[in-house]
Amino acid sequence: MIRDAVTFEVFRNAVTGIADEMAITILRTAHSQLVASSMDFSAALCDAHGRVIAQANTLPVHLGSIPDAMEAIFDEFGDRIRPGDIYLLNDPSLGGMHLPDIFAVAPVFAGEALLGFAVTVVNHTDVGGWAAGSMAVQSTSIFAEGVQIPPSRLVEAGTMNETFLRLILRNVREPELLRGDLESQLAACHTGAEGLRALAARHGAERLAGLIDELLDYSETLLRAALAEAVPGTYEFIDHIDDDGLGSGPIPIHVKATLSESGIELDFTGSSPQVGSALNATASFTRSAAYAALQGVLASDIPANSGFYRPFSFVIPEASILNGQRPAARGARGLVGFRIIDAVLGALAPVFPTRVPAAGDGGPDGIAIGLVGPDGESMVLWDPLAGAWGARPDRDGVDGISSLGANLTNTPVEELERSGHIRIDGYGYLPDSGGAGRWRGGLATFRDMTVLAPEASVQIRSDRRKFLPYGLAGGAQGTPSLNVLDLGGPGERVLESKPHFVMTAGTRHRHVTAGGGGHGIPFERIPERVLEDVLDGKVTHEGAERDYGVVITEDGLIDASATARLRGQAR
Repeated sequence: MIRDAVTFEVFRNAVTGIADEMAITILRTAHSQLVASSMDFSAALCDAHGRVIAQANTLPVHLGSIPDAMEAIFDEFGDRIRPGDIYLLNDPSLGGMHLPDIFAVAPVFAGEALLGFAVTVVNHTDVGGWAAGSMAVQSTSIFAEGVQIPPSRLVEAGTMNETFLRLILRNVREPELLRGDLESQLAACHTGAEGLRALAARHGAERLAGLIDELLDYSETLLRAALAEAVPGTYEFIDHIDDDGLGSGPIPIHVKATLSESGIELDFTGSSPQVGSALNATASFTRSAAYAALQGVLASDIPANSGFYRPFSFVIPEASILNGQRPAARGARGLVGFRIIDAVLGALAPVFPTRVPAAGDGGPDGIAIGLVGPDGESMVLWDPLAGAWGARPDRDGVDGISSLGANLTNTPVEELERSGHIRIDGYGYLPDSGGAGRWRGGLATFRDMTVLAPEASVQIRSDRRKFLPYGLAGGAQGTPSLNVLDLGGPGERVLESKPHFVMTAGTRHRHVTAGGGGHGIPFERIPERVLEDVLDGKVTHEGAERDYGVVITEDGLIDASATARLRGQAR
């Protein structure tokens, strides 16, 4: 029960503001393009029990995994947590998700009293392993993916463990880049610690703990109220990943969502066993993706914290692709998280028909380019390319935007070209690539690249080639992703969706994301909207006629009689 509504509201916004300040600190101080430009990082505050109390507006699929990371820290250090310490981990079997995502956890004290923890998660450009970027789909063991960090003390009572740090840096391709991004994490932890101490000074430690309890109860209450509006029952959905990158597939992701008075249970029984490649996720990441899906469906004013998680229960089979067991590779597990979101949303579409969108691009896709300079130094360029959202129940899908689970941004062309090793020849949208519907799916994004370096290794994680983004309420599916090597050359060929290959100087590559699914019956789309799409270059004249039954003249006008005839025939 909230005893003082004004104080509570000020506190709620203050604690969220501190988490956002942590994120801004990383954004302004990070060294790598993947973090500073693409924004692949997260930040949060936890209380003294490890419960998430506030998270920044960053990656939802990171943030829901923090409780497991905190449990691993408590298991390792327990009553040995001291002021001035900072802990690291990335081991998927010990609180992590995949090796590039390094957690930095800083306990926050006021005197001898433990107030809570400042937590950051950064997807580092490279953490070693056989492939540049450390996320190769073709990895078959975690031992091939890079340096594994169990819960460990990097800073003890304010003193950096330089030996430990040197050991990490020696195992990665760009050590100074990792050092810079790690220092940005530590700076953000300092920002969060100062903010939490200021709240304790303002309210007192005991009242602060009470306000935290109220905040978590508040989130739980709001979520339970939202779920109470739904019709109780069990709703199932199955979606697929095309293949595992090693020739096996398809890979089913099956979810059974049961809504009842006690909350929501998500049972993933029937999903694929763990696979031989690096697509395997952790149970924590599976839960995190499920939280993100429901956050996307419900009102945005429910604070996402450990109180939000309380109404959930899960059945996640062990040794499945959703709960891989050591020594399974995990580097490319992000793709599974996005498909979990699609599957959960598919199950909830009948429950919240006015809120759930059609499926988006299933990404963002991950493109890692590994280079070795004449001096023998390695460089990794990342291009996480976001495509589109599916159409929503009341409006079109969004073009050129990241999945709701990621919040990433497309890397600016100038940032990619700055190294001088690649050139971007084309970047934009493809017409007729959004699934047709009363509301049109978002368009596919393409990027054309020419390698200028003598040689570059390229690793791509994409999907939605065979199992296209689904439409809803009669809307059409989206369009498939595509990889083309030697674009426009004599050896032009279509590659699989998860390739690892070598490009030499002058070779061109095109990557196309999937287009989003449509929502509603296409021939019910208002003709004037179709005309706008044609004039904007989003739909061709042929597409307007074929997909929507709308005939547009060469003068850019609707041929009303021809349109009525076509739509009448369709009925």
